[in-house]
Amino acid sequence: MNVSPESLAFTYGLSSAMAWGAGDFTGGFATKRNSVFSVILVSQFFGGVFLSLLALAFGERMPGYSSFFLGGLAGFCGVLGLVALYTGLARGRMGIVAPLSAVVTAALPVAVALGTEGLPSTSQLVGFGTAFISIWFLSYSFSGPHIRPAELFFPILAGMGFGLFFIFIDRAIDGSVLWPLVGARIVSVSLMIIFLLIKRPPLFSTKGEVALMIVAGILDASGNAFFALATKLGRLDISAILSSFYPAGTVLLAWLLLKERLQWTQWIGVVIALLSLGLIAV
Repeated sequence: MNVSPESLAFTYGLSSAMAWGAGDFTGGFATKRNSVFSVILVSQFFGGVFLSLLALAFGERMPGYSSFFLGGLAGFCGVLGLVALYTGLARGRMGIVAPLSAVVTAALPVAVALGTEGLPSTSQLVGFGTAFISIWFLSYSFSGPHIRPAELFFPILAGMGFGLFFIFIDRAIDGSVLWPLVGARIVSVSLMIIFLLIKRPPLFSTKGEVALMIVAGILDASGNAFFALATKLGRLDISAILSSFYPAGTVLLAWLLLKERLQWTQWIGVVIALLSLGLIAV
C-alpha cells in the first residue's frame, strides 16, 4: 500500500511531539536535583552520538558546508531555547512557561511558511488556530495569580530559540536529514562546554540520574529527526504545529507516571487538539 508524503509528514510531525514531550518530562525530572547546564550538556552530547550512529547506520551521504552551517545556526538557537526554557521552568510557573514557549515556537515557522510556501487550505488554517488554543489549554494552569510581565521573558526567549531552530533545520536538510542535526549538536555541545568552563557552576548533585539525562538526549534527538523528516516531506508550518503539541506528552506522562491530576482545562485542550489534528489532516 502506497502512503502519500503528506500522510508520512503528518505521522512524523506527531512522532516528534511525542518524543519531545517524553524528553522534556525526563529532562525536567533530572533537572529537579541537578544543574540545568549538566542536564543540557549530557543530553545534547549523547543525543549527538545517537544521531551520528543513525546517520552511519543508514549510510546517509555527507551534505555540503551550507547544510552544516545552517545546522550549526539551528544548534545555537536550539541550545539558547533550552537554557531559557529550563531557566524559566526553574524560576517561574510551569503552567505559564510551557504553553507560552510552545505557542511562540509554533508561531515563528508558521509566519515564515505563510510567506515562503503560500497559504495552506482553509481547513488547515482553521486547524492552526485551534491548535494554538489547544496548546495553551493543555499546559496552562488557570489557578493561582495572574501572569506577571517578569514571567514572560524566558518563555518568549525559549519559543524564539526553538522556532528559529525549526526554520534553520528546514533550510539545512537537502539530501541529508541526520548530518545537519549532528552539526547542530556539535555547536550546542561546544557552547555548553565553553559556558561551563567560564562559569564553572556545580554539575551533578545526583550522579545516579545521568541515565535519565542520556534518555532525555536520545528522546530529544529522536524528536529532531522526526521533525526534520516531517518538514522534508511536507510544509514547514504544518510540521511545526504538529511538533508543538509536545506539552501534551509531558502532561500525559506526568498524569500516568507521577499521578498528577489533569485539570478540566487540560481535558478541554485534549479535545481541541484532536479537533485541530482532524482539520490539519484534511
